[in-house]
Amino acid sequence: MMQDETDPIAAWTRLRESKGRRATVIDLYRLVAEPRGLKPHELPREERLALARSVMGIVWPGFEITEGSERHDPIQVVEYDDSWPKRFARWRDRITDALSVAARRIEHVGSTSVPGLSAKPIVDIQVSVRDIADESTYVPALEQQVGVQLRSRDSMHRYFRPFLGRVRDVHVHVCTSGSDWERDHLLFRDYLRSHPNEVDRYAQAKGDAVRCWADDGWGYTDAKSEVILDILGVAEVWATEEGWQP
Repeated sequence: MMQDETDPIAAWTRLRESKGRRATVIDLYRLVAEPRGLKPHELPREERLALARSVMGIVWPGFEITEGSERHDPIQVVEYDDSWPKRFARWRDRITDALSVAARRIEHVGSTSVPGLSAKPIVDIQVSVRDIADESTYVPALEQQVGVQLRSRDSMHRYFRPFLGRVRDVHVHVCTSGSDWERDHLLFRDYLRSHPNEVDRYAQAKGDAVRCWADDGWGYTDAKSEVILDILGVAEVWATEEGWQP
C-alpha cells in the first residue's frame, strides 16, 4: 500500500481516472519533478520520454512504437505559410496514387490547414480507410511508394512520418472512416476556420507550449490539451446549431 501511495505512475493513473483527458503526461512529470525541487520541464529529456512512454497505453489504448523509426527533430512553430495548402495537395496526390480505392477520404487537418494559424511547418494529412486493423491495405504502399514510415499504432489511428534522413515536412494519420478520431479532427479544423478569435487563442497556447517543450513532443502536445478540449467543447455546440457534418 505504501509503495502505491508514493508511486507517481499509480498517482497519475488515479488522476487520469478522475479527470480523463485533462490529466496529461505533464501532470506525471510534475509528480516526479516536484519532490526533487524541479519544474516538470526541468526533468532530463530521456527521463521525460521514458515516463511518457510508460503511460501511453492508457493515453492511447493499444499504443506501440515501430522499432527503427526513431528521429529527434526540435519542435518549431512558425507563422502561417500560404504554401501549406499546395504542399498538402502534392502529398494528397501521391497518397491517392499509392492507395487508390483504399483511401476513402484524404483531408488536410491540423494547424497548417487553418489559414492564419501559426504551426509547426509540417503538413498533417488524415487518411480514412475502411478498417485500420487491415494494415496490408495501406502500410506497404505508404512506406514504399509515398516514403513515410509507420511510427506508431494504437486502437484509434496509425501515425506515419518521413524516414530518417528525409525532410520532415508531412505527417500522415490513418484512421477508420466514420470513427470519432476522424470526426474530431475535421470538426476542430472546420470550427477554427470559421472562428478567428479561437484561432488567436489556440495560437497563444501553441506559442506558450513550444517555449517550454521544444525538445519534447509529448509535452508540447499535452501543454495544449486544456485549450483543445475547451475548443472542442464549444465546437460541438456549434456543430449542433449549424447542422455540421464531417
